[in-house]
Amino acid sequence: MLKASLEKTRNALERTLDSNEFSLKAEDVGRIISVSGPVAYASGLNGVTSEELVQAEDGTLGIVASLDPAKVGIILLSTGYSLKAGHEVKRLGRVADVMVGEELLGRVIDATGKPLDEKGTLPHLERSPLEHPAPAIMERLPVASPLETGIKVIDALIPIGKGQRELILGDRQTGKTSIALDAIVNQKDKEVICIYAAIGQRESAVAKVLHELEEHGALAYTVVVVSSGQDAPGLQYITPYAATSIGEYFMSRGRNVLIVYDDLTRHARSYREISLLLERSPGREAYPGDIFYIHSRLLERATHLRQDLGGGSLTALPIVETEAQNLSAYIPTNIISITDGQIYLSPDLFSKGMLPAVDVGKSVSRVGGKAQKVAYRDLVGQMRLSYAQFEELETFARFATRLDDNTKKALERGKRVREVLRQSRYSPLKDYEQVAVMLALTEGLLDAIEVKEIKAAEQKITEKIFRDLPHICQKIRQGDKLSEDEKAALLASCRQAVAPIAGTME
Repeated sequence: MLKASLEKTRNALERTLDSNEFSLKAEDVGRIISVSGPVAYASGLNGVTSEELVQAEDGTLGIVASLDPAKVGIILLSTGYSLKAGHEVKRLGRVADVMVGEELLGRVIDATGKPLDEKGTLPHLERSPLEHPAPAIMERLPVASPLETGIKVIDALIPIGKGQRELILGDRQTGKTSIALDAIVNQKDKEVICIYAAIGQRESAVAKVLHELEEHGALAYTVVVVSSGQDAPGLQYITPYAATSIGEYFMSRGRNVLIVYDDLTRHARSYREISLLLERSPGREAYPGDIFYIHSRLLERATHLRQDLGGGSLTALPIVETEAQNLSAYIPTNIISITDGQIYLSPDLFSKGMLPAVDVGKSVSRVGGKAQKVAYRDLVGQMRLSYAQFEELETFARFATRLDDNTKKALERGKRVREVLRQSRYSPLKDYEQVAVMLALTEGLLDAIEVKEIKAAEQKITEKIFRDLPHICQKIRQGDKLSEDEKAALLASCRQAVAPIAGTME
Protein backbone atom coordinates (compact mmCIF):
# COMPACT_ATOMS: atom_id res chain seq x y z
CA MET A 1 0.00 0.00 0.00
CA LEU A 2 2.90 2.32 0.81
CA LYS A 3 4.46 1.44 -2.53
CA ALA A 4 1.27 2.36 -4.37
CA SER A 5 1.07 5.69 -2.53
CA LEU A 6 4.68 6.54 -3.45
CA GLU A 7 4.01 5.60 -7.07
CA LYS A 8 0.97 7.88 -7.12
CA THR A 9 2.96 10.76 -5.67
CA ARG A 10 5.78 10.21 -8.17
CA ASN A 11 3.33 10.27 -11.10
CA ALA A 12 1.75 13.50 -9.82
CA LEU A 13 5.16 15.15 -9.56
CA GLU A 14 6.08 14.04 -13.07
CA ARG A 15 2.86 15.47 -14.48
CA THR A 16 3.50 18.78 -12.66
CA LEU A 17 7.05 18.99 -13.98
CA ASP A 18 5.94 18.14 -17.51
CA SER A 19 3.26 20.86 -17.45
CA ASN A 20 5.76 23.59 -16.51
CA GLU A 21 8.46 24.88 -18.82
CA PHE A 22 11.63 26.13 -17.25
CA SER A 23 14.12 28.34 -19.06
CA LEU A 24 17.52 29.64 -18.17
CA LYS A 25 18.19 33.36 -18.36
CA ALA A 26 21.72 34.68 -18.58
CA GLU A 27 22.50 38.03 -16.94
CA ASP A 28 25.61 40.09 -17.45
CA VAL A 29 26.57 41.07 -13.90
CA GLY A 30 29.55 43.06 -12.73
CA ARG A 31 30.78 44.62 -9.52
CA ILE A 32 31.38 48.19 -8.47
CA ILE A 33 35.08 49.03 -8.19
CA SER A 34 34.79 52.59 -6.89
CA VAL A 35 32.28 55.39 -6.41
CA SER A 36 33.25 59.04 -6.92
CA GLY A 37 30.19 61.15 -6.19
CA PRO A 38 28.00 61.13 -9.31
CA VAL A 39 30.19 58.57 -11.11
CA ALA A 40 30.94 54.89 -10.45
CA TYR A 41 33.35 52.43 -12.04
CA ALA A 42 32.48 48.75 -12.48
CA SER A 43 34.19 45.65 -13.83
CA GLY A 44 32.78 42.48 -15.35
CA LEU A 45 30.18 44.02 -17.68
CA ASN A 46 31.89 42.68 -20.78
CA GLY A 47 28.92 42.95 -23.16
CA VAL A 48 27.68 46.38 -22.10
CA THR A 49 27.25 49.15 -24.68
CA SER A 50 27.55 52.92 -24.47
CA GLU A 51 24.49 54.76 -23.04
CA GLU A 52 23.02 51.47 -21.80
CA LEU A 53 21.02 51.50 -18.56
CA VAL A 54 22.40 49.50 -15.63
CA GLN A 55 21.13 48.94 -12.10
CA ALA A 56 23.00 48.30 -8.86
CA GLU A 57 21.77 45.88 -6.21
CA ASP A 58 20.51 48.77 -4.06
CA GLY A 59 18.28 49.96 -6.93
CA THR A 60 20.52 52.83 -8.09
CA LEU A 61 20.21 53.42 -11.84
CA GLY A 62 23.09 54.51 -14.03
CA ILE A 63 24.03 55.14 -17.66
CA VAL A 64 27.21 53.68 -19.12
CA ALA A 65 29.32 56.60 -20.32
CA SER A 66 32.84 55.25 -20.90
CA LEU A 67 34.12 51.87 -22.05
CA ASP A 68 37.63 50.75 -21.06
CA PRO A 69 39.07 47.23 -21.31
CA ALA A 70 39.31 46.87 -17.53
CA LYS A 71 36.33 48.92 -16.36
CA VAL A 72 33.29 50.92 -17.44
CA GLY A 73 32.35 54.39 -16.22
CA ILE A 74 28.75 54.82 -15.08
CA ILE A 75 26.87 58.10 -14.64
CA LEU A 76 24.66 57.65 -11.58
CA LEU A 77 21.10 58.98 -11.72
CA SER A 78 20.80 59.35 -7.96
CA THR A 79 23.14 60.49 -5.23
CA GLY A 80 24.32 56.91 -4.69
CA TYR A 81 25.15 57.35 -1.01
CA SER A 82 24.29 53.68 -0.33
CA LEU A 83 26.32 52.41 -3.28
CA LYS A 84 29.68 50.94 -2.31
CA ALA A 85 32.57 49.08 -3.86
CA GLY A 86 31.76 45.38 -4.18
CA HIS A 87 28.06 45.86 -4.89
CA GLU A 88 26.67 43.99 -7.85
CA VAL A 89 25.54 45.87 -10.94
CA LYS A 90 23.64 44.33 -13.85
CA ARG A 91 22.62 45.30 -17.36
CA LEU A 92 18.96 46.08 -17.99
CA GLY A 93 19.18 45.38 -21.70
CA ARG A 94 17.95 48.78 -22.89
CA VAL A 95 19.24 52.28 -23.40
CA ALA A 96 18.18 55.09 -21.09
CA ASP A 97 14.58 56.04 -21.85
CA VAL A 98 11.61 58.02 -20.55
CA MET A 99 7.86 57.52 -20.46
CA VAL A 100 5.88 59.35 -23.16
CA GLY A 101 2.15 59.78 -23.67
CA GLU A 102 -0.86 62.06 -23.38
CA GLU A 103 -1.17 61.18 -19.69
CA LEU A 104 1.92 63.30 -18.95
CA LEU A 105 0.05 66.54 -19.66
CA GLY A 106 -0.44 68.48 -16.45
CA ARG A 107 2.08 66.32 -14.58
CA VAL A 108 5.45 67.01 -12.94
CA ILE A 109 8.04 64.26 -13.37
CA ASP A 110 11.78 63.73 -13.26
CA ALA A 111 13.88 62.51 -16.18
CA THR A 112 13.32 58.85 -15.26
CA GLY A 113 9.53 59.28 -15.36
CA LYS A 114 9.02 59.33 -11.59
CA PRO A 115 6.03 61.55 -10.62
CA LEU A 116 6.99 64.50 -8.41
CA ASP A 117 3.50 65.89 -7.88
CA GLU A 118 0.69 64.61 -5.68
CA LYS A 119 -1.54 63.36 -8.49
CA GLY A 120 -0.83 59.67 -8.03
CA THR A 121 1.16 57.18 -10.04
CA LEU A 122 1.30 57.25 -13.80
CA PRO A 123 -0.18 54.39 -15.85
CA HIS A 124 2.02 52.06 -17.85
CA LEU A 125 3.10 54.24 -20.76
CA GLU A 126 5.13 53.81 -23.89
CA ARG A 127 8.85 54.45 -23.39
CA SER A 128 11.10 56.35 -25.76
CA PRO A 129 14.94 56.56 -25.75
CA LEU A 130 16.45 59.78 -24.45
CA GLU A 131 18.63 60.09 -27.52
CA HIS A 132 17.14 60.31 -31.02
CA PRO A 133 18.98 61.33 -34.18
CA ALA A 134 17.90 64.76 -35.39
CA PRO A 135 15.60 64.74 -38.46
CA ALA A 136 17.43 64.85 -41.77
CA ILE A 137 17.29 68.02 -43.85
CA MET A 138 14.92 66.43 -46.38
CA GLU A 139 12.50 65.57 -43.56
CA ARG A 140 12.13 69.22 -42.54
CA LEU A 141 9.90 72.03 -43.75
CA PRO A 142 10.89 75.72 -43.75
CA VAL A 143 9.98 77.66 -40.61
CA ALA A 144 7.10 79.77 -41.89
CA SER A 145 4.38 79.70 -39.22
CA PRO A 146 4.58 82.12 -36.27
CA LEU A 147 4.70 80.99 -32.66
CA GLU A 148 3.19 83.98 -30.90
CA THR A 149 4.40 84.87 -27.43
CA GLY A 150 1.95 87.72 -26.77
CA ILE A 151 4.96 89.96 -26.03
CA LYS A 152 5.00 92.97 -28.35
CA VAL A 153 8.74 93.48 -28.55
CA ILE A 154 9.25 89.83 -29.55
CA ASP A 155 6.29 89.24 -31.87
CA ALA A 156 6.88 92.52 -33.69
CA LEU A 157 10.67 92.88 -33.76
CA ILE A 158 12.15 89.43 -33.00
CA PRO A 159 9.54 86.97 -34.30
CA ILE A 160 9.73 83.28 -33.45
CA GLY A 161 8.51 80.58 -35.83
CA LYS A 162 7.28 77.06 -35.13
CA GLY A 163 10.30 74.78 -35.40
CA GLN A 164 12.79 77.53 -34.59
CA ARG A 165 15.49 77.53 -31.88
CA GLU A 166 15.55 80.96 -30.23
CA LEU A 167 18.03 81.51 -27.42
CA ILE A 168 17.10 83.61 -24.38
CA LEU A 169 20.18 84.90 -22.58
CA GLY A 170 21.16 87.51 -20.04
CA ASP A 171 22.56 88.00 -16.56
CA ARG A 172 20.89 86.67 -13.44
CA GLN A 173 17.57 88.22 -12.43
CA THR A 174 16.84 89.93 -15.74
CA GLY A 175 13.59 88.11 -16.54
CA LYS A 176 14.71 85.20 -18.76
CA THR A 177 12.33 82.67 -17.21
CA SER A 178 9.53 85.25 -17.21
CA ILE A 179 9.66 85.58 -21.00
CA ALA A 180 9.57 81.80 -21.41
CA LEU A 181 6.61 81.47 -19.04
CA ASP A 182 4.78 84.31 -20.83
CA ALA A 183 5.24 82.36 -24.07
CA ILE A 184 3.81 79.22 -22.45
CA VAL A 185 0.83 81.07 -20.99
CA ASN A 186 0.09 82.62 -24.39
CA GLN A 187 -0.31 79.17 -25.99
CA LYS A 188 -3.63 78.64 -24.22
CA ASP A 189 -6.34 77.62 -26.73
CA LYS A 190 -3.73 77.59 -29.54
CA GLU A 191 -3.30 73.78 -29.65
CA VAL A 192 0.37 73.95 -28.69
CA ILE A 193 1.80 71.45 -26.20
CA CYS A 194 4.34 73.03 -23.84
CA ILE A 195 7.21 71.36 -21.99
CA TYR A 196 9.20 73.11 -19.28
CA ALA A 197 12.53 71.48 -18.38
CA ALA A 198 13.93 72.82 -15.09
CA ILE A 199 17.63 71.92 -14.91
CA GLY A 200 19.42 72.36 -11.60
CA GLN A 201 16.91 74.93 -10.33
CA ARG A 202 16.16 75.63 -6.70
CA GLU A 203 13.10 73.74 -5.52
CA SER A 204 11.50 77.00 -4.37
CA ALA A 205 11.97 78.48 -7.87
CA VAL A 206 10.37 75.42 -9.49
CA ALA A 207 7.47 75.57 -7.03
CA LYS A 208 6.91 79.23 -7.98
CA VAL A 209 6.89 78.36 -11.69
CA LEU A 210 4.36 75.58 -11.11
CA HIS A 211 2.13 77.90 -9.10
CA GLU A 212 2.17 80.54 -11.84
CA LEU A 213 1.46 78.01 -14.59
CA GLU A 214 -1.47 76.60 -12.65
CA GLU A 215 -2.78 80.04 -11.71
CA HIS A 216 -2.94 81.06 -15.39
CA GLY A 217 -4.43 77.78 -16.58
CA ALA A 218 -1.29 76.72 -18.47
CA LEU A 219 -0.41 73.57 -16.53
CA ALA A 220 -3.19 71.58 -18.22
CA TYR A 221 -1.33 71.59 -21.56
CA THR A 222 2.20 71.54 -20.09
CA VAL A 223 4.59 68.76 -19.04
CA VAL A 224 7.13 69.81 -16.40
CA VAL A 225 10.36 67.79 -16.23
CA VAL A 226 12.38 68.70 -13.13
CA SER A 227 15.86 68.07 -11.78
CA SER A 228 16.61 70.28 -8.81
CA GLY A 229 20.00 71.53 -7.70
CA GLN A 230 20.01 68.84 -4.99
CA ASP A 231 19.63 66.02 -7.52
CA ALA A 232 22.55 64.07 -8.93
CA PRO A 233 24.45 65.74 -11.80
CA GLY A 234 23.59 62.70 -13.92
CA LEU A 235 19.88 63.39 -13.54
CA GLN A 236 20.42 67.05 -14.39
CA TYR A 237 22.40 65.99 -17.46
CA ILE A 238 19.66 63.78 -18.95
CA THR A 239 16.73 66.12 -18.09
CA PRO A 240 16.71 68.16 -21.35
CA TYR A 241 17.04 64.98 -23.43
CA ALA A 242 14.11 63.38 -21.60
CA ALA A 243 12.02 66.53 -22.12
CA THR A 244 12.88 66.54 -25.84
CA SER A 245 11.89 62.89 -26.23
CA ILE A 246 8.51 63.71 -24.70
CA GLY A 247 8.17 66.62 -27.12
CA GLU A 248 9.10 64.41 -30.08
CA TYR A 249 6.32 61.99 -29.14
CA PHE A 250 3.75 64.75 -29.66
CA MET A 251 5.54 66.18 -32.71
CA SER A 252 5.52 62.79 -34.45
CA ARG A 253 1.73 62.80 -34.06
CA GLY A 254 1.33 66.09 -35.89
CA ARG A 255 1.21 68.34 -32.81
CA ASN A 256 3.00 71.66 -32.30
CA VAL A 257 5.29 71.67 -29.27
CA LEU A 258 7.10 74.46 -27.40
CA ILE A 259 9.94 73.36 -25.13
CA VAL A 260 11.85 75.56 -22.66
CA TYR A 261 15.28 74.51 -21.32
CA ASP A 262 15.89 76.42 -18.09
CA ASP A 263 18.82 76.58 -18.24
CA LEU A 264 21.64 75.11 -20.34
CA THR A 265 24.34 76.88 -18.31
CA ARG A 266 23.61 74.61 -15.36
CA HIS A 267 23.35 71.69 -17.74
CA ALA A 268 26.87 72.40 -19.03
CA ARG A 269 28.22 72.64 -15.48
CA SER A 270 26.71 69.30 -14.49
CA TYR A 271 28.25 67.68 -17.58
CA ARG A 272 31.61 69.27 -16.79
CA GLU A 273 31.53 67.75 -13.29
CA ILE A 274 30.68 64.32 -14.69
CA SER A 275 33.35 64.50 -17.38
CA LEU A 276 36.11 65.47 -14.97
CA LEU A 277 35.24 62.54 -12.71
CA LEU A 278 35.24 60.27 -15.76
CA GLU A 279 38.85 61.38 -16.27
CA ARG A 280 38.19 63.07 -19.62
CA SER A 281 40.63 65.73 -20.74
CA PRO A 282 39.48 69.23 -19.78
CA GLY A 283 39.54 72.05 -22.31
CA ARG A 284 38.58 75.70 -22.14
CA GLU A 285 37.24 76.63 -18.69
CA ALA A 286 37.65 72.92 -17.77
CA TYR A 287 34.74 71.95 -20.05
CA PRO A 288 35.30 68.72 -22.03
CA GLY A 289 35.91 68.87 -25.76
CA ASP A 290 32.43 67.57 -26.63
CA ILE A 291 30.50 70.26 -24.73
CA PHE A 292 29.44 71.81 -28.04
CA TYR A 293 28.21 68.43 -29.28
CA ILE A 294 25.97 67.69 -26.30
CA HIS A 295 24.04 70.90 -26.93
CA SER A 296 24.03 70.72 -30.73
CA ARG A 297 22.60 67.21 -30.78
CA LEU A 298 19.92 68.39 -28.35
CA LEU A 299 18.86 71.57 -30.15
CA GLU A 300 19.08 70.08 -33.66
CA ARG A 301 16.07 67.93 -32.72
CA ALA A 302 13.88 71.06 -32.87
CA THR A 303 12.29 71.26 -36.30
CA HIS A 304 9.15 71.46 -38.42
CA LEU A 305 8.43 68.08 -40.02
CA ARG A 306 7.13 67.44 -43.52
CA GLN A 307 3.40 66.81 -43.89
CA ASP A 308 3.89 63.15 -44.83
CA LEU A 309 5.77 62.72 -41.53
CA GLY A 310 2.94 64.27 -39.52
CA GLY A 311 3.64 67.96 -40.03
CA GLY A 312 4.32 68.55 -36.34
CA SER A 313 6.85 71.03 -34.99
CA LEU A 314 9.15 71.34 -32.01
CA THR A 315 10.14 74.91 -31.06
CA ALA A 316 13.01 75.29 -28.59
CA LEU A 317 13.63 78.21 -26.23
CA PRO A 318 16.94 77.43 -24.51
CA ILE A 319 17.94 79.77 -21.68
CA VAL A 320 21.58 80.66 -20.94
CA GLU A 321 22.92 82.77 -18.10
CA THR A 322 25.69 85.27 -18.79
CA GLU A 323 28.06 86.90 -16.31
CA ALA A 324 28.63 90.67 -16.34
CA GLN A 325 26.93 90.95 -19.77
CA ASN A 326 29.67 88.83 -21.37
CA LEU A 327 28.02 87.45 -24.50
CA SER A 328 31.37 86.18 -25.80
CA ALA A 329 31.86 83.65 -22.99
CA TYR A 330 32.39 80.00 -23.94
CA ILE A 331 28.93 78.47 -23.37
CA PRO A 332 26.91 81.49 -24.66
CA THR A 333 28.87 81.65 -27.91
CA ASN A 334 28.57 77.90 -28.38
CA ILE A 335 24.79 77.98 -28.12
CA ILE A 336 24.44 81.22 -30.11
CA SER A 337 26.13 79.42 -33.01
CA ILE A 338 23.67 76.50 -32.74
CA THR A 339 20.44 78.48 -32.47
CA ASP A 340 18.49 80.54 -35.03
CA GLY A 341 18.72 83.80 -33.11
CA GLN A 342 18.82 85.19 -29.59
CA ILE A 343 16.79 87.42 -27.30
CA TYR A 344 19.21 89.33 -25.09
CA LEU A 345 17.98 90.76 -21.79
CA SER A 346 19.95 93.75 -20.54
CA PRO A 347 20.47 94.31 -16.79
CA ASP A 348 20.73 98.05 -17.52
CA LEU A 349 17.22 98.11 -19.02
CA PHE A 350 15.97 95.93 -16.19
CA SER A 351 17.33 98.32 -13.55
CA LYS A 352 15.56 101.20 -15.35
CA GLY A 353 12.23 99.38 -15.13
CA MET A 354 12.02 98.69 -18.87
CA LEU A 355 10.27 95.31 -18.77
CA PRO A 356 10.69 93.03 -20.57
CA ALA A 357 14.32 94.13 -20.63
CA VAL A 358 14.94 93.08 -24.24
CA ASP A 359 17.90 94.81 -25.87
CA VAL A 360 16.62 95.15 -29.44
CA GLY A 361 20.05 96.06 -30.81
CA LYS A 362 21.67 92.84 -29.56
CA SER A 363 18.71 90.56 -30.26
CA VAL A 364 18.01 88.91 -33.58
CA SER A 365 15.81 86.29 -35.21
CA ARG A 366 17.50 84.62 -38.16
CA VAL A 367 14.10 83.43 -39.41
CA GLY A 368 12.71 86.96 -39.16
CA GLY A 369 9.70 88.04 -41.16
CA LYS A 370 9.36 84.64 -42.86
CA ALA A 371 7.60 83.45 -39.71
CA GLN A 372 5.63 86.64 -39.18
CA LYS A 373 2.10 87.50 -40.21
CA VAL A 374 1.75 89.87 -43.15
CA ALA A 375 0.11 92.59 -41.07
CA TYR A 376 3.23 92.79 -38.87
CA ARG A 377 5.65 92.94 -41.79
CA ASP A 378 3.78 95.84 -43.36
CA LEU A 379 4.00 97.91 -40.17
CA VAL A 380 7.19 97.21 -38.27
CA GLY A 381 9.70 96.97 -41.10
CA GLN A 382 11.63 100.08 -40.04
CA MET A 383 10.70 100.09 -36.36
CA ARG A 384 13.52 97.81 -35.24
CA LEU A 385 16.22 99.94 -36.88
CA SER A 386 14.71 103.25 -35.80
CA TYR A 387 14.34 102.06 -32.20
CA ALA A 388 17.97 100.90 -32.05
CA GLN A 389 19.03 104.26 -33.48
CA PHE A 390 16.88 106.06 -30.90
CA GLU A 391 18.71 104.33 -28.05
CA GLU A 392 22.06 105.50 -29.43
CA LEU A 393 20.72 108.99 -30.09
CA GLU A 394 19.32 109.24 -26.57
CA THR A 395 22.75 108.48 -25.14
CA PHE A 396 24.47 111.21 -27.16
CA ALA A 397 21.63 113.70 -26.62
CA ARG A 398 22.45 113.85 -22.93
CA PHE A 399 25.65 115.72 -23.74
CA ALA A 400 24.07 118.17 -26.21
CA THR A 401 23.06 121.65 -25.13
CA ARG A 402 20.75 122.33 -28.07
CA LEU A 403 19.03 119.87 -30.40
CA ASP A 404 17.52 120.52 -33.82
CA ASP A 405 13.83 119.91 -34.43
CA ASN A 406 14.32 116.60 -36.30
CA THR A 407 16.39 115.18 -33.46
CA LYS A 408 13.81 116.27 -30.89
CA LYS A 409 11.06 114.66 -32.96
CA ALA A 410 13.04 111.40 -33.24
CA LEU A 411 13.65 111.36 -29.49
CA GLU A 412 9.99 111.96 -28.68
CA ARG A 413 8.91 109.21 -31.09
CA GLY A 414 11.50 106.84 -29.60
CA LYS A 415 10.23 107.43 -26.08
CA ARG A 416 6.75 106.44 -27.19
CA VAL A 417 8.07 103.34 -28.96
CA ARG A 418 9.82 102.31 -25.76
CA GLU A 419 6.66 102.88 -23.74
CA VAL A 420 4.59 100.83 -26.19
CA LEU A 421 7.09 97.97 -25.98
CA ARG A 422 6.91 98.01 -22.18
CA GLN A 423 4.64 95.20 -20.99
CA SER A 424 3.67 93.64 -17.67
CA ARG A 425 4.05 89.93 -16.97
CA TYR A 426 1.20 87.60 -17.89
CA SER A 427 -0.57 90.28 -19.90
CA PRO A 428 -0.22 88.91 -23.45
CA LEU A 429 -1.72 90.86 -26.34
CA LYS A 430 -3.47 89.19 -29.24
CA ASP A 431 -2.02 89.67 -32.70
CA TYR A 432 -4.68 92.11 -33.90
CA GLU A 433 -4.25 94.20 -30.74
CA GLN A 434 -0.52 94.43 -31.33
CA VAL A 435 -1.00 95.36 -35.01
CA ALA A 436 -3.45 98.14 -34.14
CA VAL A 437 -1.15 99.65 -31.51
CA MET A 438 1.85 99.45 -33.85
CA LEU A 439 -0.16 101.11 -36.62
CA ALA A 440 -1.11 103.98 -34.33
CA LEU A 441 2.54 104.30 -33.30
CA THR A 442 4.06 104.29 -36.79
CA GLU A 443 1.43 106.70 -38.14
CA GLY A 444 2.21 109.22 -35.40
CA LEU A 445 -1.15 109.02 -33.60
CA LEU A 446 0.63 108.66 -30.26
CA ASP A 447 3.03 111.58 -30.79
CA ALA A 448 0.58 114.07 -29.29
CA ILE A 449 0.01 111.92 -26.18
CA GLU A 450 2.10 112.21 -23.05
CA VAL A 451 4.29 109.20 -22.37
CA LYS A 452 2.52 108.48 -19.09
CA GLU A 453 -0.81 108.24 -20.98
CA ILE A 454 0.41 105.75 -23.60
CA LYS A 455 -0.92 102.70 -21.72
CA ALA A 456 -4.36 104.25 -21.44
CA ALA A 457 -4.30 104.98 -25.16
CA GLU A 458 -3.32 101.37 -25.91
CA GLN A 459 -6.27 100.09 -23.92
CA LYS A 460 -8.68 102.41 -25.72
CA ILE A 461 -7.36 101.22 -29.09
CA THR A 462 -7.61 97.50 -28.33
CA GLU A 463 -11.12 97.85 -26.91
CA LYS A 464 -12.41 99.87 -29.85
CA ILE A 465 -11.09 97.71 -32.70
CA PHE A 466 -12.40 94.54 -31.06
CA ARG A 467 -15.81 96.16 -30.71
CA ASP A 468 -16.03 97.98 -34.06
CA LEU A 469 -13.87 95.97 -36.49
CA PRO A 470 -14.25 92.25 -35.71
CA HIS A 471 -13.87 91.28 -39.39
CA ILE A 472 -10.48 93.02 -39.62
CA CYS A 473 -9.39 91.40 -36.33
CA GLN A 474 -10.31 88.01 -37.75
CA LYS A 475 -8.39 88.70 -40.95
CA ILE A 476 -5.25 89.64 -38.99
CA ARG A 477 -5.63 86.53 -36.85
CA GLN A 478 -5.77 84.36 -39.98
CA GLY A 479 -2.58 85.96 -41.32
CA ASP A 480 -4.23 87.56 -44.35
CA LYS A 481 -3.00 90.79 -45.93
CA LEU A 482 -5.09 93.87 -45.22
CA SER A 483 -6.34 95.93 -48.15
CA GLU A 484 -5.75 99.67 -48.29
CA ASP A 485 -9.37 100.31 -47.32
CA GLU A 486 -9.06 97.99 -44.31
CA LYS A 487 -5.86 99.71 -43.21
CA ALA A 488 -7.60 103.07 -43.52
CA ALA A 489 -10.55 101.80 -41.47
CA LEU A 490 -8.19 100.43 -38.80
CA LEU A 491 -6.28 103.71 -38.69
CA ALA A 492 -9.49 105.73 -38.42
CA SER A 493 -10.67 103.55 -35.54
CA CYS A 494 -7.33 104.04 -33.75
CA ARG A 495 -7.54 107.81 -34.31
CA GLN A 496 -11.05 107.94 -32.81
CA ALA A 497 -9.89 105.85 -29.84
CA VAL A 498 -6.98 108.16 -28.90
CA ALA A 499 -8.69 111.45 -29.77
CA PRO A 500 -10.13 112.06 -26.27
CA ILE A 501 -6.73 111.49 -24.65
CA ALA A 502 -4.88 113.55 -27.24
CA GLY A 503 -7.45 116.32 -26.82
CA THR A 504 -6.75 116.63 -23.12
CA MET A 505 -3.06 117.14 -23.93
CA GLU A 506 -3.64 120.14 -26.18
